[in-house]
This record gives sequence, structure tokens and C-alpha cells, in this order.
Amino acid sequence: MYSEGFGTDRDLLLDLGPVDQPDCYGSIENGSFMGTRYLDEDDDEDPIYIHGERGGTRASDPHRNFFRDGRTKIDFVLVWEVRNHSRRKRRARSRYQELGKEEQKSADSKETKHSRWRDKFVRNLQNTGLLLEKEETVSDRKTIHYLKLSAPWDVLVYYAEELCLRAPLQAQPNPDLNSSDQFLKNLWIPNIMSQSVPKKPVDYYTCAFRKSKMAKFLGCEDHDTYFTNTQRHRIVYEILARTAYGKRKRAEIGIDRLLNEGAYSAAFPLHEGPFEISTFEVDPEQLNSRQVIFQYWGRWSKWYKYQPLDHIREYFGEKIAIYFAWLGFYTAWLLPAAVMGTFVFISGIISMGTNTPAEEICSSGGSYHMCPLCEACSTWNISDICSMAKLGYLFDHPGTVFFSVFMSLWAVTFLEYWKRKNATLAHHWDCMDFQEEEERPRPEFAAMAPTMEQNPVTGVKEPYFPEKARLSRMLTGSMVIVVMLCVVMIFLVTVIMYRGIVSMMMYHTESIVLRTQAGNIANISSSMVNLALILLMGQVYTALAEQLTKWEMHRTQTQYEDAFTFKVFVFQFVNFYSSPFYVAFFKGRFVGYPGHYGKLFGMRNEDCGPGGCLIELAEQLFIIMVGKQIINNIQEFVVPKVKAWLQKRQIRAVRGSRISQEPKRWEEDYELIECEGLFEEYLEMVLQFGFITIFVAAFPLAPLFALLNNWVEIRLDAQKFVCEYRRPVAERAQDIGVWFNILEALSHLSVIVNAFLIAFTSDFLPRLLYQYKFDSNLHGYVNFTLAHAPPSYMDGNHTQCRYKSFRDDSGNYTLFYWELLAVRLGFIIAFEHVVFLILRAIDWIVPDVPESLALKIKRERYLAKQALADNQDAVLRVSQGSASTPASDLSPSSMC
Repeated sequence: MYSEGFGTDRDLLLDLGPVDQPDCYGSIENGSFMGTRYLDEDDDEDPIYIHGERGGTRASDPHRNFFRDGRTKIDFVLVWEVRNHSRRKRRARSRYQELGKEEQKSADSKETKHSRWRDKFVRNLQNTGLLLEKEETVSDRKTIHYLKLSAPWDVLVYYAEELCLRAPLQAQPNPDLNSSDQFLKNLWIPNIMSQSVPKKPVDYYTCAFRKSKMAKFLGCEDHDTYFTNTQRHRIVYEILARTAYGKRKRAEIGIDRLLNEGAYSAAFPLHEGPFEISTFEVDPEQLNSRQVIFQYWGRWSKWYKYQPLDHIREYFGEKIAIYFAWLGFYTAWLLPAAVMGTFVFISGIISMGTNTPAEEICSSGGSYHMCPLCEACSTWNISDICSMAKLGYLFDHPGTVFFSVFMSLWAVTFLEYWKRKNATLAHHWDCMDFQEEEERPRPEFAAMAPTMEQNPVTGVKEPYFPEKARLSRMLTGSMVIVVMLCVVMIFLVTVIMYRGIVSMMMYHTESIVLRTQAGNIANISSSMVNLALILLMGQVYTALAEQLTKWEMHRTQTQYEDAFTFKVFVFQFVNFYSSPFYVAFFKGRFVGYPGHYGKLFGMRNEDCGPGGCLIELAEQLFIIMVGKQIINNIQEFVVPKVKAWLQKRQIRAVRGSRISQEPKRWEEDYELIECEGLFEEYLEMVLQFGFITIFVAAFPLAPLFALLNNWVEIRLDAQKFVCEYRRPVAERAQDIGVWFNILEALSHLSVIVNAFLIAFTSDFLPRLLYQYKFDSNLHGYVNFTLAHAPPSYMDGNHTQCRYKSFRDDSGNYTLFYWELLAVRLGFIIAFEHVVFLILRAIDWIVPDVPESLALKIKRERYLAKQALADNQDAVLRVSQGSASTPASDLSPSSMC
């Protein structure tokens, strides 16, 4: 059942007179629009502002976001649950009263404290001017309370100026930011990716909101629609974050800390109605905002359509919209990389017949007796690896060198053009000049900080943690990270030993196929084991990194997120890439030669398989990269649905007999799961970016698999945010933050890694040098690369055999080896210098901000300055001049 309001003991809306106001941490200064009062005479709290008006009693649609009067918008909902103590439970507790007396006393005191905090928090919210209305869902076990909040016009105006929200000056045609659409139109090619999305947001020239200039802003006469829903949510959340619920000297302030303490179960703005539409035909203009973005973005059938970024931004805010804009831009740029990688792979298939060394291996018969692969093994013929020799050419041919250079240039060019795209979007969404205001302390920090100190910026006291103590904790945390990285190395050695044991087992079988494919079988199975260990260690370390970062006591959420991101990325980088790095640069380097084999824990060091190390690297990359993508997508599809099902089951158990009634909007949204943010989404894509750039020389199909994954990823993320998450508070952002710096570092690292990969792991340079010195058609190359076992080895009752190395009969390196080493080092230097020189040229040629955009920014700032001037004649002249400006030159901007 629902209550009719707060009850007779408290009016729904208050209107109290003014008193004086002192300054204190977390208070609202200069509350000129409303009066103030103290809550208690002995409470050292800041004054609290009161404002309200009586509403009607008109019933509202359960799916609409209004109070019961049908007019007052619901901007936010607070939820808390209270367990009901039935008579039966009280009798049962009385029997064991003595046994659990202390525990019960502790639980009761906690509930009492939470109730006291909520009561004071609600009184303070009333005093800030918010309008409140309460609903309840009651069952035998517990009661769920829903507190609906609404910000009236005076509150919105006051905070809009304080938060520097953007105000519209002049409406403009919404620009088309899809360059591919313009390109196809110029070629008169139909664009199947384009779609007409209803309710496209209007584009405006904007400037910072000022109450004194209200008459200059468009739509200011309509108080109900002037502020967008996301702006209203942001204002109410700001009030919630500033409002005290206890002693300010204890930093008992803000909804975030109340949620952290468990006083409230949830706090969220409401979705704009249901996302499903009825089966009958509906006019697209009649759809709500949530239905629009689901129908034109979240459905699987829209996988090839442009994302409606303006609608996403209007519904979720700039931070989430920037993520999807980056993900869509990255996915679009993967298309040429995937096409080129597929072309290189197919060219390898076509040119397999021209691979002279592979033909020599296949036709050698019993000409080359290879040395045993283990101590108890016998010699074998090189012709046994004919199929692997041919297959290895797919991943090690001249085309892969070209593709490495291409992907290095692709990565940097992609980032340069993303900066241009990002600047255009930031300008279009009015956040180009956005600067994060002075951040308040994190709730956990405020709860655990040992002292209070004066903030040099705001001049008020707030929780403080000594910097020296924080640095000491960060150093200790760094040691923990090093220990965890050592654990990763231990697991890597374990996987290497597992591979060696499996290979030994294969070598001792009677099957020729198992003996010749022992390396591949061991590599594939060990890669699967390695993937399982990677995912397990990733979960363990992420939880550990979260606790370490909390323990380090970072003051603000930004500092906390940056520290957490750094820890997790460093670990995941080593976790995911250590095994590919080992295969690429260490495996087969310390084998030794017959009679002098290198050993690890009594086992012979690993050598590269019959097809070379590049094919083994490709196998590892395929299993780790594609396997991780498949597992992540399954998790993203299944886990939110399971969580939502459990949440709905618990809440519907409370509704009980009311289950047949249509649930209210706030009940339906409470059944959804809390938004988990964007950290995991960014981390997944950044690790994928590393796979397609760092080791692309060994796996040219990596961009193709990344492209296929991202098409799925966009829809999964869209459905999560639209259908399964509670609506997050809209946050402003002008870029993707620290992730861009990580992407830049990976793009530069990829140049170095690919240079070493081609030089030391690929057979490209040995073949090239042989062609230059001996035979341009590579005839005799196989025999040239095989050394004879030294006489000392044959003296130990071993037969004459060959092994792959550039050594003489005594086991010493030949002159060709040293010449090849010089060529390899020269290639690395030349490759890096040429590629980095081209990258710097691209960076210089492609400006971060397009010239046309820079001109628009200057003109819009001029227009804003004139529009807000007191001289009305200047406004008229500017308006007349802007009327003759082409529509294509206009777009919104951040002007302040």
C-alpha cells in the first residue's frame, strides 16, 4: 500500500522566514532567492534554505515522472528499506534475547542512527527548497520507502548560475557530424548507415547562464521545459551532494556517503518511461526519449546504423555520450584496418605456392635428419613438418612487414583525427571550455579522514589526510603491485613448464602426427590455461587494487579514479601481454645447441615450433584476444540480466498482493541494477587496442576480430544503459580523460615492438639477406639455415643430425649470424626513425582543432558577448549580421 505523503506530523512543503547565515563547509552561500533557518540551537550546522508551494491532488499516469498532482516533475528518487518486526519474530527473538543481546543492540542502534540521519537529511532537503513526496510499498517482511524530489523554478535558476550551466541564445540547424555521410553524398552513393531519428535535439548558440540576463535567453518564459531533464538531475544531485545529515565537523554530508553507510538503498533519476513500445503502429514523434534511443540505437537490427549521439547526450549526459562517440569512431576506423589485414592474410594464402623454403622442406624426404626434440627422443625428418612450414608462411611473409608499418601509421592517425572529432563534439555539446569545479571530498575519504583542515580554495574546513602518510601508503601499495606482477611471472613460468610437460608426453607417443604437432598441441592447450589464469588474476587484482586505492586515501573522486586506473592498467598490461612477449622475444633464444642445451628446472628450454615462433604467437593472440572477447560479451549479456532478475524477484516479493497492479515508474526503475560506470568498458577497449597494434605483425586478422567484437559491444552496452541500468546522473566531460594518454603510449610502443618483432622473430630479414648474398629465389635456403651437430655431441652415442641455427661445426656463430645481427639492428633504427618521422609529420599536418571550428568558436564568443551586452543596439546589429550567415557555418559552442 502507498502512504498519502509524509503524514500529519510534517507538511509536504514548507515556507519559513529568513534569519542570518554563517559560513561553513558544505553550505550554500548567498541564498538570495529564499530564506534560511537553523535546525537546532545547539547544532553547528549551516543555515538551510526553505521554499515551497502547495500542489493539487490530480492523479498521474504511473509511467509518467510526476508527483500525484500530475504537474510537478520528479527529478530524483531516494529509496530505503526498513524491515518490519512481526509479533512472531518478536516472540522468537525473546527466547534468545540473552544469547544475542549485544548483537541485537548493535543492529538496533545502527537502524536508529540511519533513521535519525534520514530524518535530518530530509528536513535539510526541504529547507533547500526542494519539493518532496513520499510513497511506500509495504509487506510483512519489510517496507520500501520512495522519496520523490523535485526542484522548483527558483532553485533551478539559483543553481544554474552557480553551476555555470549553458543557456540558449539562438537556435541553429543541427549540424551533421558524420564525415562518411558527407563523403558518400558527394559521390552520389546511397548511405545505408544513415537513419532519420525523431525528436532530434535543437542546436543552439549558448553562453553561461545568468539570472540577470534571463530575458535574453530563448524559452525562459516556459518554466516547465526551459531546463532539460539532465540539467534538472544535475542540479538536484548537486543539492543532494551538499546537504548535511549530521555533524558537519564529522563531514557527515551528502547522499554518496549516506549510500555508502547504508542509510539509503538507492538514489537515482527516473527513466523517461518504458523502453518497449506497444505492438500497434505508433507515430515516432509520440515516443518518449527512452523509446527513441532504444528503437534507433539499442536494437540489434541497428548494428550498421549511425549512433544517435545527440540523443544519447541529451539522455545520459556528455560523459557517456563521449564514450559511445569514441567507441563508434574507433569501430569505424577499424574497418580499413580490418580490410587491409584480411587482404594481407589472403595474399599470404595466394602466394603460398611461391614459398621456396617450404617447398624444399616438403620435397626433402629423408635428406635432413633433425636432432631429437628431447633427451629420450629420436631423430626425425624435416619433411614431417611440411604442413606447418606452409602454414607458417601465412603469418610470416613480406606483406606482414608492410602491414606493421600501416598499422603504426593507422594508430597515430586514428588518435589525431579523434582529437579533431573530440574537439568538434565538445564544441557541439557546449563542454569545450568545461573545467571541473573544485571537487568535494569522496564519501569514504570524509568518513575515514583523521582530521579537519581549512581548504585553501574554498576557505572552509573539510576532512584532511596528511600528504606524507598518503605517499607512504602509495609506496606500500606499489610494493604490493610489484608482488602481484611477480605472481604473474610465476604463473607464466608455470605455463611454460606445463607446455614442456605436454610436449614431452606427445614426443613419447608412437604417432608421427602427435610427435610433429606436439608443439602446437602444447601451445594451444597452454594458451587456454593461460587465458583462464589471466581472467582469474584480473578479477583478483582488480578487487585488490580497489582496496589499495581506498587505503591510499585520495581526496577527490578524480584522484581516486586516476590512481585506480593506473594500478589496474599496469597489472592488466603485464597480465595479458607477458605471455605474447615471451613467445615473441624470448622463446627459442636460449635453447643452446646439441650437447650444450640450456635448461630450466631440469627441463630443456623451449624452442620455437616447426612453423616458427610467429605462428605460435598468432595462436596465442587468437586464443587470448578472441577468447577474452567472447567471455566478456557472454558476461555482459548474462550477468546484468541475472542481477536484474534477482533484484526484481526481491522487490516483487515485497509487493506481494499488489503484484497484479501496474507498478509505478520509481518501482520499475528500482528493479533495475545500479549503473556500473565506464571503467570496465574503457579498459576492455584499450586492451583490445594493444592487441591490434603491438603484435599486429604476427596476427593480421586481429583488426577484423576487433571490428566484429565492437559491433556486438556497442549494442550490448546500449542495451545495458537503456534497458538494464538505472538512469545515471548526467556528468559533463570534454574528452575520454586519462585513457587517451594510455592509447598514445600504446601506439608509440607498438612501433618499437613491431620493429623488434620483424627484426628478431620473423624470417623476413634472414631471407632478405640470403637473397642479397646468395640466391634471389631462396634456393638452398633451408640447407643454409641448418647447422650440423658438433663432433662432441656424436661422441656420446648420438647419430649425425641437423638443427636450425647459424653455427659452424664447433657450435660457434658464423659470420652470417653477425652480419644478420647488424642488419637487424639497422632495420630497427631505420624502421623506428622513419615511422616516428611520418607520425610527427601527421601530427603537424593534422591540427587538433579544425580551422573551420576555430573560426566558429571565435564568432560565437563574439555573438555571446554582444548578446549579453546592455547595449540593445549592438544585439540587433549582431542578429542582423548572423541572419545572413550560412547555416552550414553554425553550431553550438561553449562560450563563457
